[in-house]
Amino acid sequence: MSASEMALVAKDVRKTFTRNTGERIEALAGISLQVRSGTLTALVGPDGAGKTTLLRLASGLVLPDSGSLEVIGKDVASHPQDVQNRISYMPQRFGLYEDLSVQENLDLYADLHDVTRERRQEVYPRLFEMTQLGRFKDRPAGKLSGGMKQKLGLACTLVRSPKLLLLDEPTVGVDPLSRRELWEIVFKLVREEKLSVIVSTSYLDEAERCERAVLMHAGQVLDEGKPDEITARAEGCCFLVSDLNGASARSLQARIFSLPGIADAVPEAGRVRVVSKSATQELSVELDGVRLQAEAVKPRFEDAFMILFDRIMSDQRRAADPLGSNQTSNGTETVIEVRDLVRTFGDFTAVDHVSFDVRRGEVYGLLGPNGAGKSTTFKMLCGLLPATGGTLKVAGANLLTAGAKARQKLGYVAQKFSLYGQLTIDENLEFFASAYGLRGNDKKDRIRTLKQQLELDQFSGLPSGQLPGGFKQRLALAAALLHRPEILFLDEATSGADPLARRQFWGRITALSESGVTIIVTTHFMEEAEYCDRIIILDAGKNLAEGTPVDIRALAETNDDAAPTMDQAFIAIVEKERGKRKETAG
Repeated sequence: MSASEMALVAKDVRKTFTRNTGERIEALAGISLQVRSGTLTALVGPDGAGKTTLLRLASGLVLPDSGSLEVIGKDVASHPQDVQNRISYMPQRFGLYEDLSVQENLDLYADLHDVTRERRQEVYPRLFEMTQLGRFKDRPAGKLSGGMKQKLGLACTLVRSPKLLLLDEPTVGVDPLSRRELWEIVFKLVREEKLSVIVSTSYLDEAERCERAVLMHAGQVLDEGKPDEITARAEGCCFLVSDLNGASARSLQARIFSLPGIADAVPEAGRVRVVSKSATQELSVELDGVRLQAEAVKPRFEDAFMILFDRIMSDQRRAADPLGSNQTSNGTETVIEVRDLVRTFGDFTAVDHVSFDVRRGEVYGLLGPNGAGKSTTFKMLCGLLPATGGTLKVAGANLLTAGAKARQKLGYVAQKFSLYGQLTIDENLEFFASAYGLRGNDKKDRIRTLKQQLELDQFSGLPSGQLPGGFKQRLALAAALLHRPEILFLDEATSGADPLARRQFWGRITALSESGVTIIVTTHFMEEAEYCDRIIILDAGKNLAEGTPVDIRALAETNDDAAPTMDQAFIAIVEKERGKRKETAG
């Protein structure tokens, strides 16, 4: 294949970074890769695989230490500016100016790239039509929903019609509806304009829809090819366990995942999807002397991904330890009671008479599109925001009158890393333990126990801002659990985490719930909703649906005999309600 047909050609590319501690990290360890022009290619892999480093090298922002890298026919090391003039790069934290309007942000990026007035008149209408942002031209970017911000960021990268588009985790923190809209834009660009696109993603269902997928680990390419070719490597390895012997799917999943011979196990529609490490005609799963029945099913791209990574990361898998609650689970005791909850901001009603209960030891999912009111509800439940009206009781205390008392029983893990990046793991844990009132041997023992259980000892002296993403998450969880909370709030806690890190995280959450800790979670990974005992879906501040994952799936209709996925169910429920509102308004 000629060089002109290639968007990217990497040959033995290496890149090493040095931490403040002097430790050298090899981000890329001899990558060789070819990406054809006019194709959509996905980069997937766990934290630290080198995906972002490869994209930054391809953008000309960072130069390789050795090897060669050609982008759109230009050597990046010799001609970085030429490369930057012909490509567009949308990093994970794209720099929108929140005080500027949608139109002003576009104009700013057009100015930066010397886009002529005539060219703008040609490009802007197409971008507004594609992103559906035309009616929001005058709205400040800071007032847009998460999905709309991502679409605006994408529009800003396209103002100069690049030859290659690089997208780094473009849908992290975006709800399924907005995620679908973003991907429709990308597919349209590839299909109609023959644009070359390379995207890194934590969503394996997104990678499955690309023309090619590149699986990376520790700075190397482990496998690449068409997604269906990679998926075929899991043939004969995938099963559904439906007879749970009285256990919850979440509880059974955690136990099966730790068994020898098992590459993966995830809850799915009240059952457990199990992936064996090698093909077999019949899967035998035995727990507590009981043999569970398993039915063979077709493989997915994610199944093949987990088999591949199990081979190289099996030493990092272990059964989750209980993380320190002294409580016992009581499935009938109500610990959160919400009645007609209302929150207004001026004339705008963000939460409109929402009601639900949560029982002790339950994992309860608070889901909804960006801007639905779930974050506002979440903040009120945590005591971070007062309610305008209604009743809100948490851990037996009315948050309207006794917020401080209730907050002593709560733990909170934020979506964004919110600890002190300049402090080490030990310094952060010491600080938060003291803030929670832990003293003396109790404080020392608690910190030591959590560090051991979350395997943080190896990074004790490292500034937390330099931790790998998965370990930042573990540190945030450790800080939230120091005071042995009765209720743990997880706000998009696995956003951007790779599939293996999410499995490990949910193993720990399952252990907590089984010891009596109540978990309230928000997530845009609909597969994670399967770990919840019950789910509530909000939109426009109202309750659209509530029930078990099986109940929620049953509310969606599909055009074939296949059961709807959680993504499909979520989108169907939200779109149906929005259709009703449009008819009423019309």
